[in-house]
Amino acid sequence: MATSAQNSTISLGSDSLGKLLARYAIPAIIAMASSSLYHIIDSIFIGHGVGGTAISGMAITLPIMNIASAFGAMIGIGAAARISIRLGEGNKRAAERILGNAVLLNLILGVGIMLIFLLFLDPILIFFSGGNASEEAIGYARDFMEVIMFGNIITHLYLGLNEQLRASGYPRKAMYIMLTAIALCTLFNPLFIFVLDWGIRGSAWATVVAQSVALAIQLHHYTSPKSFLRFRRKAFHLDKAIVGAIISIGMAPFLLNLCASFVTRFMNTALLKYGGTGEWDIISAATFDGNVGDIYVGAYGVMNRVILLFIMVAQGFNQGMQPIVGYNYGAKQYGRVLTVLKYTIICATCVTTLAFLLGVLFPREVAALFVDSSNGVADQAMVEVVAQGLGVCMLIFPFVGFQVVAGSFFQYIGKAPLAMFLSTTRQLLFLLPLLLVLPAHFGAMGAWVAMPIADSLSIAVAAILLTLQVRKLRRMEHDLHFKA
Repeated sequence: MATSAQNSTISLGSDSLGKLLARYAIPAIIAMASSSLYHIIDSIFIGHGVGGTAISGMAITLPIMNIASAFGAMIGIGAAARISIRLGEGNKRAAERILGNAVLLNLILGVGIMLIFLLFLDPILIFFSGGNASEEAIGYARDFMEVIMFGNIITHLYLGLNEQLRASGYPRKAMYIMLTAIALCTLFNPLFIFVLDWGIRGSAWATVVAQSVALAIQLHHYTSPKSFLRFRRKAFHLDKAIVGAIISIGMAPFLLNLCASFVTRFMNTALLKYGGTGEWDIISAATFDGNVGDIYVGAYGVMNRVILLFIMVAQGFNQGMQPIVGYNYGAKQYGRVLTVLKYTIICATCVTTLAFLLGVLFPREVAALFVDSSNGVADQAMVEVVAQGLGVCMLIFPFVGFQVVAGSFFQYIGKAPLAMFLSTTRQLLFLLPLLLVLPAHFGAMGAWVAMPIADSLSIAVAAILLTLQVRKLRRMEHDLHFKA
C-alpha cells in the first residue's frame, strides 16, 4: 500500500490535472459533505423527535462548536498543507515529523478546549445567545454541548487525521472513514433519540460514538507498516519550527471559523432582539403567541446548515485541489498550479449555483426536512421564516464558490497573510458591521439582506487579490522557462 500511495503522490506532478482533481476531489467532496451532514442529520432528528425549540437550542450551540472547530481546522488543514509541500519536495521524513506534531497539538488543544467549555458552559451559552434566548432553548443547548465537549478530543484527532490522510495519498480511504462515521451517526441518532429516549443528548452521543469508531480506523492506518506516512516515535515531540509552520498556514481557517462564531453570536442576538419587528418579517410578537426570537434563531440554524452543506461541497473541491497545488507549487510547476485553480473555480461555482436554485425554487420543501409543521403553530411559522430567509440569503450565491476557492488557494501556496485576510473579509469586515446596523431598522429581513451584501463585497476583494497572484505565478513560470 505504501508503494501505491507513493506513486499516487508522485503522479501529482505529471498526471492529467482534470483526472487528478476528480480523483482527489470526489472523495473529498463526499467526506466534506458528510461532515456537514452530521449537523443536518442531528437537526432533522432533533426537529422531528424533540421539537422546533430544540433546533433553536442547537442554533445557540453553533458558534461554540465553530470555535472548537477553529482550533481543529488550524492544526488539521495547516499540517495537511505543509505535508503536501514537503512531499512535493521529496522529503517524506519531514512530512512524518509534521504528522507527529499535528497529533500532539490536537491532543493539547482538544483537552484544553474541553475543560474550558465544560467549566464555563452556562456563561458561554448565555453570552452566545445574547442573553435573550428562552430558558427552554438554553436547556437544550446545555444538554447537547455537555456531551459534544466530552468528546472534543476525539473530534479534533478524527478530523485532523483525515486531513493528513488526503494529503499523503489516501483520499479514497479518507472518504470511506468519513462515510463510516456518517452512516453510524445516522443509525445511532434514531436509536438514541427515539428508542432509548435520550432526547437531544442522544443526538450528541450518536456523533461522539460514530467519530470514536472512525478514529480507531485511522489509528490502525497510521500504525500500520504498510502505510506511506505513519506514526514514528521520534516524530512525537513538539518542534518549534514545525508548530510555527502549521499554525501560520492553519491560521486562515482558524480565523474563518472564529469569525463565523462571533458573527453567528451577533446574528442570534439580532434575531432574538429584532426578529419580528420589521415591516417585511413573516411573524411578529403582536401576531404570534409565543417566543418569536426562538423561532427566528431556529430558522437561521436551519438555513445555516443548508448553506453549509453546499459550502462544504465547494470545500471538497478545495480539498481535492490542495495536494495538487501544494505538490506542484513545491515542485515549481506553476502552469499546473494555475490550471487546476481554474478547474476548481469552475466546479465550485457550479455547486453554489445549484444551491441558489434550490434555495430560491424550493425553500419550503427544504424547511420541511427539518421541521414538522404539523407539530404546531410555532413549527409551522418556522417553516415560513426559513422559506423567506433562504430566498434572500442566496441572492448572489452562485458567485460564492469563487470566493471560497480564492481564499483557500492562498493558504495552499503558503501565503498565510493573504489567506488570513481573505478569511476575515466577509465575516469580520463586512457582515458583522451590517448585522450591527440593519436588523435594528429592518428586523429579521435586515439580517437576511446583510449576507448577500457581505458576499458581494468579499467576492470583489478576492477577485482583485487573486488576479494579482495569478499574474505573479505566470511571471514565475515564464522566468523558469526562460532560464531553462
